[in-house]
Amino acid sequence: MTAVTGGRISTMGTPGRTTSLNFSYEEDAPDSSALSSSAMSIDRLFPALLECFGIILCGYVAGRANIITSTQAKGLGNFVSKFALPALLFKNMVLLDFGNVIWPFLWSILIAKVSVFVIVCVLTLVVASPESRYSKAGIFSIFATQSNDFALGYPIVEALYQNTHAEYLQYIYLVAPVSLMLLNPIGFAFCEIQKWKDQGNHQQSKFLIVGLVVLQVLKNPIVFMVIIGIIAHFVLHQTIPAFMAEFVDGLANSFGGAALFYLGLSMVGQLRKLTRSTVVTLILLITAKLLLMPLICKDMVDLLDNSNTSALNHSSLSNYAFLYGVFPTAPSVAIYAVYYNAELEVVTSGMVISTFLSAPIMYVSAWLLTIPWMDPELLMNSLQNVSFNISIVSLVALVWTITVMFLSKKFKRLPHMFTVNLFLAQFLTSCGMILWNFVVKKDNFIGQILTFTLLCTSLYSTYMWTGLIALSLVLLRRIEDLKASSGMLVIAGWGIPALVTAVMLISGEKMSDTIDSSFFYGKPQIICTTVIAALSILLGGGSLVCLSRGSWAQNDEIMEGDSSVGTAEDLVTEVEPENQTLVEPVTPSGDVNRGQCENNCESTDCLLVQVEELQQVADRQVARHVLLCLLLTVSLLANLSSCLWLLFNPVPGRLYLELQFFCAVANYGQGFLSFALFGLDKHLIILPFKKRLYNLWYGKKQEEQLENELPEDIRMTCTQFTKYHKDQCFHDIVKRRRCGKRTMVDCFLGCELVEWLQQVGLAQDRGEAVLYGMRLQQGGVLQHIKQEYGFQDSRLYYRFTE
Repeated sequence: MTAVTGGRISTMGTPGRTTSLNFSYEEDAPDSSALSSSAMSIDRLFPALLECFGIILCGYVAGRANIITSTQAKGLGNFVSKFALPALLFKNMVLLDFGNVIWPFLWSILIAKVSVFVIVCVLTLVVASPESRYSKAGIFSIFATQSNDFALGYPIVEALYQNTHAEYLQYIYLVAPVSLMLLNPIGFAFCEIQKWKDQGNHQQSKFLIVGLVVLQVLKNPIVFMVIIGIIAHFVLHQTIPAFMAEFVDGLANSFGGAALFYLGLSMVGQLRKLTRSTVVTLILLITAKLLLMPLICKDMVDLLDNSNTSALNHSSLSNYAFLYGVFPTAPSVAIYAVYYNAELEVVTSGMVISTFLSAPIMYVSAWLLTIPWMDPELLMNSLQNVSFNISIVSLVALVWTITVMFLSKKFKRLPHMFTVNLFLAQFLTSCGMILWNFVVKKDNFIGQILTFTLLCTSLYSTYMWTGLIALSLVLLRRIEDLKASSGMLVIAGWGIPALVTAVMLISGEKMSDTIDSSFFYGKPQIICTTVIAALSILLGGGSLVCLSRGSWAQNDEIMEGDSSVGTAEDLVTEVEPENQTLVEPVTPSGDVNRGQCENNCESTDCLLVQVEELQQVADRQVARHVLLCLLLTVSLLANLSSCLWLLFNPVPGRLYLELQFFCAVANYGQGFLSFALFGLDKHLIILPFKKRLYNLWYGKKQEEQLENELPEDIRMTCTQFTKYHKDQCFHDIVKRRRCGKRTMVDCFLGCELVEWLQQVGLAQDRGEAVLYGMRLQQGGVLQHIKQEYGFQDSRLYYRFTE
């Protein structure tokens, strides 16, 4: 919301009056030689981000496809945390050059982390319920202050500063122990106090609790090797002996890729653990971690670092502190949550969300910080180019997503009916920004007004739909059929933005000296944006708070199952009016009555297949909708902060511009989020793709393959299961279900077999259970009722072969 006037960036007061604002960053522009020597290596940032998040994606795909199960991933996690990272810390502590350290920077980060820790801890103790306030205070405080410094932070810092400020890299190793050795023990102490209170008999003394916390910290290999490394630094005179240098290097060098890959593995399935009661908590924690922390870090460096005589070096260190604060939460916090059985859903989901939100924030911030001199024209053109480029890519993603919604026929059901309206608003926003890029540079008043009307109305509509979708989820819990009143929500979603835009066009005055669409009508537009954003935040936030009980994933499965079974029962009633149900009891002996479906379901209209097909329209995807509203609410908070900052602060400064670029990415890049959550429809894209891949890979093999040609592990698994476990499994999970007008079939759900395998100990986690089921299918022990799908942990129907 800035406008270019000459050599300054200005904001407008009342229409017709312009108030100039000078940014208080650097009074004099440094010469070109200083710029070239001090600028960060921004050209290396995108490859570094691509490398980091590419490896994370590989790990996620490996976990999602069960190439590496969660149990197997624990081994990699133990190697990373107990061998590779301690070796890396030991090496760098020995080689650390304390002479080049700017100590005020470390004190600034320390104060910033302690401040955030105390704020989160105190607020949690005040707000949380007495039954679990201490464990929540401990875990949440650790979550907000412990960053992923080494796996994700170090490669980013190396890409930015290796060629300009190489000494900044060693600060990572000096700052990390602040959390590990000072703040984390305080959080652990709160968790131990909670355990002590939960025991009731209070057998442990407080002195023993302190001793347990200290012992736990000292037993941590990371802390232990930091202490050993500092001692070796002085004993070995900053040199690692030749006989152990290669050994230490080998372990240390293995950390980077392995840690990122493990981070991707640890993200699999975490969002399923998210519950409705954690929405507000997540918003506050992510805000504290990604917004409050970097701001305090930067401000403390600006305040305490008076030793730098060069303003350029001072600002560079201050910018580095801001980037450090943006680093997302470390995966090790999830390990602490598991150990203390405290708020695992919040921590794991927050770790995933903060990791992916940190990428655009880091990129935008780093790019802006490479411009030491505030050139208004350059900044405005850059902001326009960023908005234009991201709108093009977002447009493509939205075309795909909207097509998927229509092909899957989800647009006919709630709440997807409202979600399609949001996608259409996002689509029109992207179109409006693309048109604005061409129209704003031409002296065409009518074209500018029409394009601005389209852009402003659709953007405000995306704001409104964020709150309205959250409201619809609340109403769906209480009113099963919202179609009668859905028209009112649609009118509000489009009518309120159109009304606000019309009022602004009638009463406002167009600014002739700006190309920024966010400030085309000056201060009236800022006020309108503030009102719309605040209204949607209150509506959406209040609605999300109302969704306070139960797990989204569990409720989704219940609704999906109930809807599917109910529809199937209706179908059975239509073809056979007798009082018969879809499910009938079955004996483990496998006694078949007349009409039993053999080997393959031969019914042309198989009811069970229809049940599977109905899942794609019966699934309301509540968890995805709430996550969509949550992330869009975070972007609305950024937009509201930007508006309020400009309304009440006469000197916005560089940080305001960083917020502006983040808002541009959030506003015009919403298509990425929509595509990520709804573009890869499970029933329309993923399952058919798996089906084709399964038929391509196993179809011909199973026709030609004899039993003695099966791999040894598959034959042993099938033999063991058939001999020792099949009868009991048949008794526990198999039910006789009607599949045709006069045929029945003994079958079970894939997710039921997965749970059974874990209960009896044949698999340690769901990933191993899926692999076990796949081996049984390859060995011919079980098959899909229509032999169309491979074995999956889902509500698909399978049967044992004779």
